[in-house]
Amino acid sequence: MSALTRNEAQLRARLLDVHDYAVALDLTTGDDTFDSTTVIRFTARTTGDTFVELKPDELRSATLDGTPLDPAALSDDRLPLTGLTEGPHELRLDTRMRYSRTGEGLHRFTDPADGETYVYSQMFMDDVQRVFPAFDQPDLKAVFAFTVTAPAHWTVLANGITTRTGETPATEDRPAAATWTSAPTPLISTYLAAVAAGPWHSVTTQHAGLPFGLHCRRSLAPHLDADADEILSVTTACFDRYHEKFAEPYPFDSYDQAFVPEFNAGAMENPGLVTFRDEFVFRSAVTDTERQTRAMVIAHEMAHMWFGDLVTLAWFDDIWLNESFAEYMGYQTLTEATRFTDTWTEFGVTRKSWGYDADQRPSTHPVAPGPDDVPDTASALLNFDGISYAKGASALRQLVAWLGEKDFLAGINTHFARHKFANASLADFVDSLAAHTDRDVHAWAEIWLRTTGIDTLTPRIQESPGGWTLTVDRTGSRPHRITAGTYARTPDNRLERAELLDLDVPSDEILSAAGPRPALLLLNDGDLTYAKVRLDETSLDTALRDLSRIPDPLTRTVVWTCLRDMVRDGELDPATYLATAEAHLPDESDLAVVQGVLAFARTQIADHYTAPEHRGAALTTIGSITRALLRRTEDGRDPGLRLAAVRTAIDSATQPDTLAAWLADGTVGGSPELDPELRWRILGRLSVLGAVDEAAIDAALAADPSATGGEGAARCRAALPTPEAKAAAWNRLFHDDTLSNYLFSATAQGFWKPEQADLVAEYVPRYYPDAIALAARRGPAIGQAAGRWAFPSHAVDEAHLQTGLAALDAPGILPLLRRQLVDQLDDLSRALHVRRP
Repeated sequence: MSALTRNEAQLRARLLDVHDYAVALDLTTGDDTFDSTTVIRFTARTTGDTFVELKPDELRSATLDGTPLDPAALSDDRLPLTGLTEGPHELRLDTRMRYSRTGEGLHRFTDPADGETYVYSQMFMDDVQRVFPAFDQPDLKAVFAFTVTAPAHWTVLANGITTRTGETPATEDRPAAATWTSAPTPLISTYLAAVAAGPWHSVTTQHAGLPFGLHCRRSLAPHLDADADEILSVTTACFDRYHEKFAEPYPFDSYDQAFVPEFNAGAMENPGLVTFRDEFVFRSAVTDTERQTRAMVIAHEMAHMWFGDLVTLAWFDDIWLNESFAEYMGYQTLTEATRFTDTWTEFGVTRKSWGYDADQRPSTHPVAPGPDDVPDTASALLNFDGISYAKGASALRQLVAWLGEKDFLAGINTHFARHKFANASLADFVDSLAAHTDRDVHAWAEIWLRTTGIDTLTPRIQESPGGWTLTVDRTGSRPHRITAGTYARTPDNRLERAELLDLDVPSDEILSAAGPRPALLLLNDGDLTYAKVRLDETSLDTALRDLSRIPDPLTRTVVWTCLRDMVRDGELDPATYLATAEAHLPDESDLAVVQGVLAFARTQIADHYTAPEHRGAALTTIGSITRALLRRTEDGRDPGLRLAAVRTAIDSATQPDTLAAWLADGTVGGSPELDPELRWRILGRLSVLGAVDEAAIDAALAADPSATGGEGAARCRAALPTPEAKAAAWNRLFHDDTLSNYLFSATAQGFWKPEQADLVAEYVPRYYPDAIALAARRGPAIGQAAGRWAFPSHAVDEAHLQTGLAALDAPGILPLLRRQLVDQLDDLSRALHVRRP
């Protein structure tokens, strides 16, 4: 298998002009494979040689301008096209392709709830080659049209509007089938072509003269119907708001959103057919923050219709142009157009921390890496991380603060007008912005987008008789436009914002003020820049004592993030963070803050940053926080907060009695009643604690035979504290190769538990050779899951760190897995540093 290099792509782009693809798929040929016949029309600008990519189970035939090509010439997923003459050509290929069980290519899923089958495509990077042959690079845009033969009771979706155009009666060998054709797309890149087929449950409407649709598995129909109004309301509100911002109209003929099973990413921006993981069709109770997250993903993917689909990167060094823009625009537009008006608080709690963490690892890279840093498609896969998404969006937010939104949007619209239905680079983007401002946008981009790492901003306050002065020390190289908030203590012991100071950092200016110094001074109040902040000694003391008295949730988020960063940097004792959470979370009003702090406390502090001998005390403190939140929410007025507390209480339980009682009663003290998610969560924790057996898991699966039920059962079985359960789970993960991507991840999530460290100790050194071999056999999606979910992160010790570091030099290690291991081992090293006295 060969990765396409940037140099190869540039040579092919100079040679070819690709016009259109006519793709015929037959999905009625069996459970394992499908037929794929493709006609590609293109023009060669000069004479020359090139190749087309495909990953078939069998290449039956290929013809170029009617002349047969030798199928045996296919090598390393490339079929040579030699001796091309200048002018138009037609390439025809007849293939048998294999369905995927890993979310790559054409994924096939049979719903255990009702036996119905669904298929959908995920063609990003080089996975289109698993579905049909292609000149597979983003700057060879073409028109795509699909003809799909499918079982008669299925509906077929594609980028363009689909029409049922034919019927095939049942025979002895095959059931009845129907043929569907899609309207041709405008010019789009190969990785954006999309098909989804199955007996979908659909909710449709019309908006702005276009058909809009929501689609999901039939077994999820009641849950989609319950939320359809909310989903469509967010969709249409964002659609309308984007048309207020963008001069270019929505460029496609319809807008379908399909919630599909076992999807690896959050969603994919296929033009006219956005695919989402179907966990966004909520079958159990969720918090309003989780509804906001779903809404943000809807807004993010819709932003891609312009930035990513209408105008597409020329090569994958500019993936940030897609993702950073959609991330920023998704959060900002959601705030402006929907009921979710505090989205930047959640961004600061979760997404920004994702970016901060990624930017401090050895694998960090610029938001906009240089062309030489992304030499091929294999290396491009490594950059889908917190830097390309969260750091890039943070940089754009800082750019808007510096440039002004009016000039920013004017530049965006110039960019769309110049490059619509074509490709563009960072240089093109910056040129478009520069056309609307006197500021040096090129210099800003060089400093912000071409460099790595995080600046740290630290206030220095000097008190003097009658006043005080402020200077800001900067560790790093970037300019920042920020606000500093000053807070005074009121007579009733609240904190009140006294002033917001606009600051440019660095600056030679020393800010001076009369009167006593503030009780709290917070840099980056409003969270408009991307930098770690520190507090002076007085402000830190105020924050630890009075954090919940700070009036604004976004300000509290900046403070909590500061404390989080101090823990990770070894500057604040993890126990102090927990004590601060115990003091202030029971009074916290913002749900995103509560969820973010609880998640960091439970998953990072208790499991990684706290030594084993102190872990019990950490879990006890977290349990105390959840009990306080449960008492606060007994009146039923804040079900989301109560649900967040219940989940963390379950995950933090050290004894089974209370959980067993909740499971038996079917409720947590009367509210909430246990839905499937909470039942499986309780059963999972009871499995870790050794309080249930295989029979109880089997009974729970019989009661909930859904896909998520199957994942819950897999998680529970792997968590059972017996040598037999661990051996069976290890074999399923690393040796039998039959688990789908979701069942693999669920099994991995159940395997490693700090409570079972002695039981699984023998598997820690086995992980590395087994994961490397697994990734080589099963490919990037499973390799990434093995690095993310199956990594023994509980084993925080020097011997494990050295074993892992040695494994990075193993021959043939999949690049995506190696990147995951580099990051995990750096996190392990950080945890060791935090634990050292």
